[in-house]
Amino acid sequence: MKLNSESIIDENVAWWAKHGFALPAFEIEKVKETTHNTPKWVHFGCGNIFRAFPAAVLQELLNQGAEDAGLIVAEGFDEEIIEKIYRPHDNLSLLVTLKADGNIEKKVIGSVAESLLMNKKSAADAERLREIFRSPSLQMASFTITEKGYKLQDAEGNYFSVVQHDFAAGPKDAESYIGRITALCYERFLAGKMPIALVSMDNFSHNGDRLRDAVWDFAEKWEKNGTAEQGFLSWIQDPQKVSFPWTMIDKITPRPSLDIMHMLEEEGLEDMSVIVTQKQTYIAPFVNAEECEYLVVEDHFPAGRPCLEKGGIYFTDKNTVDKTEKMKVCTCLNPLHTALAIFGCLLSYTKISDEMRDPLLKEMVYQLGYREGMPVVTDPGIIEPKKFLKEVLEERIPNPFMPDTPQRIATDTSQKLPIRFGETIKAYLKNESMNVQDLTVIPLVLAGWLRYLMAVDDNGVPFELSPDPLHEDLKKYFTHMTLGKTDGCEQELAPILSNARIFGIDLCEAGLAERIVGYFREMAGEKGAVRKTLEKYIIGNK
Repeated sequence: MKLNSESIIDENVAWWAKHGFALPAFEIEKVKETTHNTPKWVHFGCGNIFRAFPAAVLQELLNQGAEDAGLIVAEGFDEEIIEKIYRPHDNLSLLVTLKADGNIEKKVIGSVAESLLMNKKSAADAERLREIFRSPSLQMASFTITEKGYKLQDAEGNYFSVVQHDFAAGPKDAESYIGRITALCYERFLAGKMPIALVSMDNFSHNGDRLRDAVWDFAEKWEKNGTAEQGFLSWIQDPQKVSFPWTMIDKITPRPSLDIMHMLEEEGLEDMSVIVTQKQTYIAPFVNAEECEYLVVEDHFPAGRPCLEKGGIYFTDKNTVDKTEKMKVCTCLNPLHTALAIFGCLLSYTKISDEMRDPLLKEMVYQLGYREGMPVVTDPGIIEPKKFLKEVLEERIPNPFMPDTPQRIATDTSQKLPIRFGETIKAYLKNESMNVQDLTVIPLVLAGWLRYLMAVDDNGVPFELSPDPLHEDLKKYFTHMTLGKTDGCEQELAPILSNARIFGIDLCEAGLAERIVGYFREMAGEKGAVRKTLEKYIIGNK
């Protein structure tokens, strides 16, 4: 059986049911027609988290009859996903939910009505996107483009060359991701200044503000140089016209598992192969994901919104989103994941769940969460922090059926450090009753990241660093370092540790640099030194 629109028609329903797949309970063609004529929701970034979460939530609303329009997804970074995964399967995908008790739930997701490319070569798709943004029915554009997708500047604060090009060229010739998004907003402005919500669903702090600042930067430059009409900036800066809600998203969606691929093939499904695109995206016609999911959204939608609360999404005020996001991103989940990613790579693990069977690493993340993170958490009121952390440590991260890897989570670590650790350090410095010198695990993790950048594991075996936009800038600091040879590392590491763009704070001024360098020197002392250092300070800290 193939996954496409023809395969899920009436005469095949029994086959899908026999093999345990839930099919869409709505008329897909009718939803496609409604979506084309009156689009409500367009999403940018067609990766795994989108298919496993927003698309799956909308599917439930379509099943209930609570909504009548589907999603339109657009991809502006990795076009192969659309060309090799979406379109060959008529925009259908499989959601395979891997529960902690070993049970597996399988659904065919059919809520995506259109898939579009954002590049200039796809003239029809580009015009369709402009048409969508000119549509009065459009309520929201959401994003899962990863944190680096919002960056306009390098680590030194200089605008990337493509951004400089876009500033000068204006909306008609924008090439950068945010430049093209702002150009679509300009289409909406020209079509009648209609309201819209631009909703970042990416996994980092104050994501709405980051998107807002980037879009406003383009609008300001374009209006100033005359490539956009006067009034565009004031329109896009009017929160009653264009909003940038904050969100907190939480659902683990690892790379597609070969085990799941083989399981689906054994059940009789064809063309389930996992592919790796030229841009190193791991993608398949299916998504494997955990059952647990949270999406908390600031309820600010000037054009209205789908009734996503009926699908389990929380809508609340900005302050509650902020508290919930800080609870998750800064203390109760993301820092734990990054710590396991760094030391998992160094200690040659290939599954996060396996690390939780290592008493040393398990103790490390328990101390990181309960001892160092929990004291700075503010209860958001809608999700209880200790209950959330307990679920993370006892159910989610140890889930042996989740094929998540340290190597995947280690991707773009430099972009994650300011929020996942910098915010907690700042909280300790601001609170008179706390002492930043009481922190042990966070400095160990930061030292572990520096040790990771040497690209040699604890056995002395070289390994490939996960992709990160700062690797080229950072590797020069480690040129003269090898295991057992770290003389002068204080001077070599000082420019990194003092860079507030990397850590969100100058670690030298914070009084942590000396300790981090000391931990690093111990970890780089010889083969096996990473584990010995962790044992010394983690077990000694119990």
